Amino acid sequence: MTTFAGNFPGESAAADAADRAAANAARPPFRADHVGSFLRPEAVKDARLRFREGAISAEDLRAVEDAAIRGLVARQKACGLRAVTDGELRRGWWHYDFFAGLDGVEKTAAGRGLAFHGVEPKAEKVVLTGRVGFTSHPHVADFAFLRETAGDTLAKMCIPSPAMLHMVLAVRDERFSLAGLYRDEDEFVSDMACAYRGAVRAFYDAGCRYLQLDDTSWGSLCNPAEREKLKKRGIDPDALARLYVDLNNSAIGERPADMAVTMHICRGNFRSTWMNSGGYEPVAEELFGRARLDGFFLEYDTERAGGFEPLRFIRDQKVVLGLVSSKTGVLEDREALKVRVAEAARFVPLEQLCLSPQCGFSSTEEGNILTEDEQWAKIRLVVETAGEIWE
Repeated sequence: MTTFAGNFPGESAAADAADRAAANAARPPFRADHVGSFLRPEAVKDARLRFREGAISAEDLRAVEDAAIRGLVARQKACGLRAVTDGELRRGWWHYDFFAGLDGVEKTAAGRGLAFHGVEPKAEKVVLTGRVGFTSHPHVADFAFLRETAGDTLAKMCIPSPAMLHMVLAVRDERFSLAGLYRDEDEFVSDMACAYRGAVRAFYDAGCRYLQLDDTSWGSLCNPAEREKLKKRGIDPDALARLYVDLNNSAIGERPADMAVTMHICRGNFRSTWMNSGGYEPVAEELFGRARLDGFFLEYDTERAGGFEPLRFIRDQKVVLGLVSSKTGVLEDREALKVRVAEAARFVPLEQLCLSPQCGFSSTEEGNILTEDEQWAKIRLVVETAGEIWE
């Protein structure tokens, strides 16, 4: 039987509130959590460069990555995190690398990179080359290595959402066409949902019990300027939001009851810059009210994310407040973080709130502009502040 946020197997209506609170705290996301990616160590950067130049083999590169991931997992544990990731150290992109592992999707060169403020990433994109499907995926083996490395600590897998796949293929590319592959968009969307159900099952069978969907499409749908651009192209942003909730729900709808699925939403993250601005209000009722998720990781480190008022639409999901910036090494004030959590608790009960950085530290292999010491200081701040608020 599939269950969703806050609905635990065997829980009766008469269960004691303290027991429910304990069960809620034990299930991801956690009071102190993180989005997933970490700065690439120099050894990994060097090995990836030498691999691209043909100086080392894929096996040599993987050995370097393995060693770095073991060290990263140990560091996360030492900081007190209850769930660990592989830092996405094997990836060049947080999303394209996963998409390119699906049937019918390939990564290729692009005319130019995405439009971030002040910088431009390498010019790559993904394109549709066949019907979307899931046969196997290299990231499943990557997760298996992480789970073995994590030992008795929960291993968290982060992948881009199916809605994000639709956004990069069918929305951002204005020349996108289904001709020769699909009769209509409904068939295309159905294949994406089916492929993701296969991926979710494969990760579960590999031992994954904590899956995070990363989805920056909502940043565009929150941005007034981007919404106007969509309308000028004949795309209804509200209809797109409904489609994306339905697509994501369908993709995770068959997950087993003991697998927690969350979603991370931000407004872009590359070399400490961003793509979008705008609060959650335009999508809040649709997204928070209908998405069948166990929790949301929400960017809230700057005024670009707006206020906490849209959280009034949250149901029984947890909300991980991304109050600590991963874009700068400047350490936030601990007392100020507590004040912000208290402000959010006006709209969501404190027992449903958690704390994290607002995004990963390295959504692409280039990484944000801060040092590793500053990165770990941020993680320790999250863990220690959460301990003071909730424990």
